Amino acid sequence: MSTAPLSSGEAAHSPRGGAGEVFRTFLKLGLTSFGGPIAHLGYFRDELVLRRRWIDEAGYADLVALCQFLPGPASSQVGYSLGLMRGGPLGALAAWCAFTLPSAALLVAFALGAGAFGGPVGAGLIHGLKLVAVAVVAQAVWGMARTLTPDRPRAAIAVGAVLVVVFVSGALAQVAAIAAGALAGLALCRSTTTSPPGRLHMPVSRRAGLVCLALFVVLLLGLPAASAAVGAHGLALFEAFYRAGALVFGGGHVVLPLLEASVVRPGWISPDGFLAGYGAAQAVPGPLFTFAAYLGAANTLAPNGLLGAAIALVAIFLPGLLLVTGALPFWDAFRSRPLAQAAMRGANAAVVGILGAALYSPVWTSAVAGPRDFAAALAGFVLLTVWKAPPWVVVALLGLAGVALQLA
Repeated sequence: MSTAPLSSGEAAHSPRGGAGEVFRTFLKLGLTSFGGPIAHLGYFRDELVLRRRWIDEAGYADLVALCQFLPGPASSQVGYSLGLMRGGPLGALAAWCAFTLPSAALLVAFALGAGAFGGPVGAGLIHGLKLVAVAVVAQAVWGMARTLTPDRPRAAIAVGAVLVVVFVSGALAQVAAIAAGALAGLALCRSTTTSPPGRLHMPVSRRAGLVCLALFVVLLLGLPAASAAVGAHGLALFEAFYRAGALVFGGGHVVLPLLEASVVRPGWISPDGFLAGYGAAQAVPGPLFTFAAYLGAANTLAPNGLLGAAIALVAIFLPGLLLVTGALPFWDAFRSRPLAQAAMRGANAAVVGILGAALYSPVWTSAVAGPRDFAAALAGFVLLTVWKAPPWVVVALLGLAGVALQLA
């Protein structure tokens, strides 16, 4: 099959497929897609636009724009939507399961076996994974800052977001920083708006979209009250991860501060355990949001283990999938509005500030205890940003470095 890209006006030639085809295609991607959400989008384009021609270039660009606009894990939302387009609702479910479950299973296995990492070698390995988190989050801040804060107004919005989350602790401060960034974008970022090209066609009716949006809102507003009234940890776990998935813009590493506020501060998991799992998440393919499966399995209160992992995994992905399904029928009209584009530019700049604050605390303060730790983390950062090393290579090298530092 030719791999020449489709032109912007050319429709995809492949007919609709079944859920089985979608599952097999995305299982391959779920097992091999290393490198984070931006890399995932590149894998999707190569496999599904160029090779299989499930969608044309213009349609794919529109879909990526929508998923980057919404809260939630952008690459998973793109994959889910491509499965929906190709195989209907069952195709969407197949795409999500196949892309998500391989990395989730690996992280659950790590959580369940973490107790085996005793002694100096195990302690060194855990410390090395924490240093991986420093390098990876620093890379994310660096890359996002260059893309999302390229001018003075957006750089100022990012600094303002840092001030908000530093002086007002808790997840609500992060939400407030994003909201303030969107408002600032309305005032400061209008001159940079552009008119989006093309149209996005998906098999979702407006009625179905409204139902999904309504369910998203009902769960977001109703789960905290239900959790407080019932008092069951399982419901509290679902609510915490649903809130994290619903309120994070940018996906991937940006969910780190929300998850830290949700599970470390209440004492469900230790800071060291949190960062060790986050470091391990860099070594597996697939979406970084599967870090939730590790946290659900490793949390100290029942339900934990496999049931806790399943609760956390479904809860963190559900809001993003509801939002993208609900937004598909309305996206073309909304994204053409200059005010919407300006608000999102400001919100994205605020996300950079929030992630920058998270780089210092809890990531840096929990991992870097001296100059040797700093040198190891810096080496990992250079490998990622300059040498373009795969994340799993950095995980392996810093894991060995952590063991060496522990035994030295």
